[in-house]
Amino acid sequence: MKLPLTGVINLIHEADEMEALTANRCLATVPFGGRYRLIDFVLSSMVNSGIPKVAVFAHRKFRSLMDHLGSGANWDLHRKQSGLFVLPPSMEDQTDFGKGDLYHFYRHRDYFARSASDHVVIARSHMVCNVDFAKVLDQHRESGADITVVCKQTPEGTPGLARKARVDETGRIVEMQDHFGRLDSDIVSMEMYVLGKELLLDLVETSLAQGRDHFVRHSILSRLNQLRVHAYMHEGVLGVVNNIAAYYRHSMELLQPEVWRELFFKPSAIYTKVKDEPPTHYRSGADVTHSLIANGCDIEGTVTGSILFRGVKVSKGAVVRNSIVMQNGVIGENGALDSCILDKDVEIRPQTQLRGSSEVPFIALKRKVI
Repeated sequence: MKLPLTGVINLIHEADEMEALTANRCLATVPFGGRYRLIDFVLSSMVNSGIPKVAVFAHRKFRSLMDHLGSGANWDLHRKQSGLFVLPPSMEDQTDFGKGDLYHFYRHRDYFARSASDHVVIARSHMVCNVDFAKVLDQHRESGADITVVCKQTPEGTPGLARKARVDETGRIVEMQDHFGRLDSDIVSMEMYVLGKELLLDLVETSLAQGRDHFVRHSILSRLNQLRVHAYMHEGVLGVVNNIAAYYRHSMELLQPEVWRELFFKPSAIYTKVKDEPPTHYRSGADVTHSLIANGCDIEGTVTGSILFRGVKVSKGAVVRNSIVMQNGVIGENGALDSCILDKDVEIRPQTQLRGSSEVPFIALKRKVI
């Protein structure tokens, strides 16, 4: 069933403190959970909700994004009508990269104008969650809100950078602050906004005419008293993954079976780019406990409380604890990792030992040999 919503995944000026992990890629394509990318969660949520048309507003370092998304076939978005649209930044010169996302919305306004849907959902890529946007749209219509913001109550807080909001007894958002604000609230914005298409286009043109070019900061936060902005409270798992502490913490939470099942299968499955890999080979002497192991790995050593992506090799005598090893990593004989994050194609030479901590994990750059 098609949902009368047009989807936008907005990658322009995403809050990013991922250090080495985004040195050569955008935040949306940071690997997560053994074989996924961060963008897979919001994109799968849109597809599973029945949204037939999704645009990804790319910004910087989008080569890996284009490679990962391809034609959209892995998300059933390779269609003659609607489907997936990856829209690179429309730039006239380098100074345009510093302009806000409203400028990019305006340059791609034909995407909205040609959509048959009356409503739009605008989301970010770094929210690790599984959302049913059909329920969000239902509440949006029932409440009579101008804008509905998907939010999550997090009494324990979040290590990621997130906007906090304060909601009154009717569900209306009466205050919201940027990531650096000091608002005393345990409700965070999941950066997912449902609003009418005509309202969006009006906000874009009005804000730009006033010299303001940021969608949330200038079009929404400055108009909280004028617009009816309501909160939809998400009940499922949420990881705000835009810094190293959040990436490590939410990755390790996947080792809890209840978190894994809820995130990847409720309300629907999360999809990613398919790669045909053989099953993992557990050789004689391999000892693997409480870990998440992707296909194509070759394990002869010890792996405990860790996440291994596709094609990782753990040699004889090597020990991997509380670590994340991305695709095609190699841990040499008698090597040791503890609380580390290794990017793709990293090689750890025999006898080498690396140690970080849960607060400050050791990070190895892509293709580095240590």
